[in-house]
Amino acid sequence: MPQWKEFHPPQRLLLGPGPASIDQRVLQAMSSPVLGYLDPAFLRCMDDIQEMLRHVFETKNTVTLTLPGTGTSGMQCTLANLIQSGDEVVVCVNGYFSNRICDLVERSEGKAIRVDFEWGQPIDMDRVASVLKSSRADIVAMVHAETSTGMRQPIEKLRDLLAVRDVVLLVDAVTSLGGLPVGIDRNGIDACYSCSQKAIGAPPGLAPVTFSDKAMQKIRARRTVCRDFYLDITLLEKYWGKERVYHHTAPTSMHYAIREALRLVCEEGLEARWKRHEQNSRMLQAGLEAMGLAMLVAPEHRLWTLNSVRVPAGVEEARVRTRLLEEHSIEIGAGLGPLKGRIWRIGLMGAVSTRENVLLLLETLEKVLAAEGFKAGSGMKAAEAASH
Repeated sequence: MPQWKEFHPPQRLLLGPGPASIDQRVLQAMSSPVLGYLDPAFLRCMDDIQEMLRHVFETKNTVTLTLPGTGTSGMQCTLANLIQSGDEVVVCVNGYFSNRICDLVERSEGKAIRVDFEWGQPIDMDRVASVLKSSRADIVAMVHAETSTGMRQPIEKLRDLLAVRDVVLLVDAVTSLGGLPVGIDRNGIDACYSCSQKAIGAPPGLAPVTFSDKAMQKIRARRTVCRDFYLDITLLEKYWGKERVYHHTAPTSMHYAIREALRLVCEEGLEARWKRHEQNSRMLQAGLEAMGLAMLVAPEHRLWTLNSVRVPAGVEEARVRTRLLEEHSIEIGAGLGPLKGRIWRIGLMGAVSTRENVLLLLETLEKVLAAEGFKAGSGMKAAEAASH
């Protein structure tokens, strides 16, 4: 047998679309003793998670919990539970992950009614309302923070669709929860999912979800059982609720991590956390534009957690990312789909959204671009000016 060496992952500054680097308190929490999934102490941990998640989602929904898996498990859970064979779902599509919603609708034997918009451009809610009127759909799905483009969608306008019909409103908050206001109850959202590894500030492995009473009524009235046993919310709620009925072996260490990450969010305060993400994003954008780089999304629609910048002509996109990673241990992301090779995606989420990291990235990126033959202006002064 070969003698396998210990694995020591390098220390990176993760400024891509996720995962993001996490706080030491979260790492320490993960090293706590593993408990059984029905241990009374672990059940108290689960209760704490639910209470803090309701605060961060801004909801009073009883069915608010975490699923095993990444954000895609949250997407699959909400869709698989709400959709029955033949159901129509109106999906607002203007990016990679809204396109994935369509895929999962079809896999759930539903019919995705796409309302397509250019990637990086805002959604015209009048068009969505028109499509809804001409359909039989009783679900409308939208991505709040489109990770593939760095665009914030107007979820606050979704509830206007209720004037057309009493539909279930479903929102992807994977790249917004913990970094931008989501306002589940305020915005009339019925089902929402996110992830642990972005603005919440934990490692990848859990997907927070929340369901309104209206959504749960629709699920309980299904003609057929949910085909996905592992993500059947009617079974999961019995494990997370007072009944404590066994469903699966919960990843206890991951729950310790998200509990501590949520504790950090609550200690900072939602408004203060949103403001920090907004200020650092504006600071980064000002620096990038002063360097001569252009953002993909119009200022009023840009995310605070994920910034998409166009690759300048004559610069090889992948080489810049490779040099940042290999020479400086800084990770940024590439574009997806039609934006592949055309943009960089720079994340400022959770613990990595700091003034110091913004200035470090700008300084390093300027050096790398110069080495690649692009004469970038200095973004440091513009960034510092934007921070005041």
